Amino acid sequence: MLAKRLFTGLFLLTVCVASFAQTDTWRIKADKIDPSNYYGITVANGMIGIVSAPEPFRIKDVVLNGAYDQYGRGRVSNFLKSFNFLNMYLEIEGRRLSAKDVTNMHQELDMKHAAFTTSFDYKDAASISYSYYALRHLPYCGMTDVTIVPKKDIEITAASVMEAPDALRDVQNYYNEIDRPHVTISLLSSTAKSPTGKLLFASSTSFLFNEQHGSEPRIIHEMWDNNMHLMKFKKKLKAGETYKFSIAGASISTAQHDDPLNEAERYAIYCKLEGHDRLINFHNKAWDELWKSDIIIEGDEESQLAVRSALYHLYSFVREGTSYSPSPMGLSGLGYNGHVFWDTEIWMYPAILILHPEIAKSMVEYRYERLKEAKHNAFAHGFKGAMYPWESAASGNEETPVWALSGPFEHHITADVAIAAWNYYCVTQDKTWLREKGFPVIKECADFWASRVERNGAGHYDIKNVVAADEWAENVDNNAFTNAAAKATLKYATDAAKLIGLAPDPDWMIVYQNIPILKMENGVTREHATYKGEGIKQADVNLLAYPLKEITDPKQVRKDMEYYETRVPDEGTPAMTQAIFSLLYARLGEGEKAYHFFKEAYVPNQNPPFNVLAETKGGTNPYFSTGAGGLIQSVLNGFGGIDITPAGLVQLKTALPSRWKSLTITGAGIQKKIYQVK
Repeated sequence: MLAKRLFTGLFLLTVCVASFAQTDTWRIKADKIDPSNYYGITVANGMIGIVSAPEPFRIKDVVLNGAYDQYGRGRVSNFLKSFNFLNMYLEIEGRRLSAKDVTNMHQELDMKHAAFTTSFDYKDAASISYSYYALRHLPYCGMTDVTIVPKKDIEITAASVMEAPDALRDVQNYYNEIDRPHVTISLLSSTAKSPTGKLLFASSTSFLFNEQHGSEPRIIHEMWDNNMHLMKFKKKLKAGETYKFSIAGASISTAQHDDPLNEAERYAIYCKLEGHDRLINFHNKAWDELWKSDIIIEGDEESQLAVRSALYHLYSFVREGTSYSPSPMGLSGLGYNGHVFWDTEIWMYPAILILHPEIAKSMVEYRYERLKEAKHNAFAHGFKGAMYPWESAASGNEETPVWALSGPFEHHITADVAIAAWNYYCVTQDKTWLREKGFPVIKECADFWASRVERNGAGHYDIKNVVAADEWAENVDNNAFTNAAAKATLKYATDAAKLIGLAPDPDWMIVYQNIPILKMENGVTREHATYKGEGIKQADVNLLAYPLKEITDPKQVRKDMEYYETRVPDEGTPAMTQAIFSLLYARLGEGEKAYHFFKEAYVPNQNPPFNVLAETKGGTNPYFSTGAGGLIQSVLNGFGGIDITPAGLVQLKTALPSRWKSLTITGAGIQKKIYQVK
């Protein structure tokens, strides 16, 4: 079975290299746009996500972080699409451009500065390009730049179109002009309520022109229907004279501000008066700061591009100072309702923690702010301490749809939260934070596990009736990952208490010492009490070697790897498992085998035309930022050997694949160190 899977993976690798080899590892390019087989790529700034479309001047979706209401599946809170505030249209000589009218259409993402550009020719009339940005320094703002190079004298009509998605209701549209001696500001604005009326959404845009005040084009407002209105201008252009303009605006809701309409209009005014050049300058500088923490692979451009894409998406979906935490699909759409799972703490967070601890702080802050709800959840289930929900949204209450058994039973999330909090201290060595926020979370999680175990004698403090990390194993006893993660929580609570001068609860270590980790007759770690060799959905036992460090003997790590890597089906399983195999084989010194699983972790999951990652091989639900987190960990913590310890970051001995000349990790940890493997 393993040999068959190895062959399949290598075949897929060959196809990928042949189709997508590129020399610029900062740009993802698409020269063939097929609307029937198109999966958009996202530009985002941690607050708004803007998803590309194959149609000129269209945007597929705008997603606003933190804005949830009940809509769609499961009677639980969902992410909602916000106003499509950067949509527009362009007419040339009275004819509106569409995909069927244009030629030489190209799209590309510049990951270095998070700019998405589309360019094309329109008949014999003009060459046109436009770029849009989720402005990194302005969390609620985005901008589109348009450049038109006429091939002959033409007249254009350009419109900024404000469109409300179907989920929003009671749409109200506004148009205002603010006239000052030095500037005229036209504001296209809309508000709408979320499906239950819980939230009010607002967006506003303004044109940014290069003409001197008094000679800008005249703006005309048109009301089309309740869900859409626009403002437009006409302009005569001469052959060969490049013409540029921009649209800038904002999207915000009452989840972020009590008065979103006025605030959205203030942001649009701010963008207008800052002007295009200053907006781009500050946006670029913000991304330059992010990329001071980078991963550089010498000798393998295809791997470099894939790793940079994964890191770009992780950076795009989070930001400092928000107390928000990313969902499995980040800001690329409404997948998994925008809820927060273990995907954050175990898969995405470690990479962000190593490269940008200041951003990772927002992710653990999210859990600290919802500690009260987690304590009530434990109380309601008859336990002590804090019991974090499997799916979390705005409130911190359980948001898992009732039909999914993971809501009541996938309890390892409580350990995952505690582990993330402890790791934040390990990387930053911030005892003040540990005392004020970290330890309160870790302590309550430890109290949960001390009350959750069933004390059936020495070595039998059993944890029964859980959904395993391998989610195909439902309502099982003594799951390997759950038990080991509970043990880690109890140990970290004890260590944290001592660090801040408190006496740890002695019961924590008693429980720690008596939680069982089961073995099979062949010496392999048993996934759960009734496991008999069946297929697994995702990594479980192998996580005991990393990140839990419950299993440290290389012989046991290898034995568990060689057993469970043959239990993962070729299809239908998320990409994180292969990333863990890659990481562990790199640490075992097997660079080529690690490289195979590194490729398996993303190549089969890519979708055209930008190689955006789906959750599973052949899946069509990008972007799967959980998989990106696993991929980056396979490089940082696997090939790169970076390990998080109570004393900070250390580097372990690992092996690179033969085709990589070197691996360099820049800007790691609070000291922004450089780590290199050759």
